[in-house]
Amino acid sequence: MKAPVAKKVPHKIEKHGDVRVDNYYWLNNREDKEVIDYLNKENDYKNTVLKDTEDLQQTLFDEIVGRIKKDDTSVPYKRNGYWYYTRFEESGEHPIYCRKNESLDNEEEILLDVNELAKEHSYYKVGGLSVSPNNKMLVFGEDTVSRRIYTLKLKNLVTNEITDFEIKGTTGGASWANDNETIFYTRRDETTLRSFQVVSTNINTKLDSVKYTEEDDTFNCGVYKTKSEKYLVVVSGASITSEYRIISADRPEDTFKLFQERVRGMEYSIAHFQDQWYVLTNWNATNFKLMQCSEEKTKREYWSDVIE
Repeated sequence: MKAPVAKKVPHKIEKHGDVRVDNYYWLNNREDKEVIDYLNKENDYKNTVLKDTEDLQQTLFDEIVGRIKKDDTSVPYKRNGYWYYTRFEESGEHPIYCRKNESLDNEEEILLDVNELAKEHSYYKVGGLSVSPNNKMLVFGEDTVSRRIYTLKLKNLVTNEITDFEIKGTTGGASWANDNETIFYTRRDETTLRSFQVVSTNINTKLDSVKYTEEDDTFNCGVYKTKSEKYLVVVSGASITSEYRIISADRPEDTFKLFQERVRGMEYSIAHFQDQWYVLTNWNATNFKLMQCSEEKTKREYWSDVIE
């Protein structure tokens, strides 16, 4: 059996005044029938060449699986009145996400049984579970292709129904504003897989608002909510540089305010507690150091060492 050979389709890519040709750019589209057919031919070739090792493959697989505890449960953690944990059953390959109200002795509520969701798919992964502040709604990401491009789905935890609400082309996670209606999430570029844009959507009106677009294609961006539940934060980052923007989680319609502009080579991360921001940074530090500033004055000139 001859190995399949991918056809060459020249595709010009121009960046920074330089042009290069990628003859196999067409293979990026994993949902295209021609691409799938070619990948199936490669799989068939692999199966033929390695056929005499099938018994060994099974032996190795059984040994690896035999070392895994199949009916495992994570350590529970408490958040907003509920204990959350993840468990696995011996008969399933996917996690079951659960919670219990107030006490671990109370009845279990299954948020998502991923084994059930995965039944109709050859590949299935859930990412970024996030429960609304009132504990009534769950947003989660769903990937059925294996490209790390997720569709956001919404489950009503009161009725236990997954709604028809969905947002495609995301990184899989979302953060809730304190109004229990607005979610913030990041869009992913389908070609480069770069996370490049932060968007908010009202789950009731379905209205979208682009909150931030990262124009520098050497940076990725994302959005999260502080542990204090008071702020929503947009982060932009490259290998040695970072930048943050913030808004009040009570005012999702606001424009994100720049925390400290990017300075090449300066890395920092932020956390909020009470009326202070805490900044972990390599600015004027051999490695990293912890600094702090007020909620109002966040620029670098207002940072002070936590420990003198």
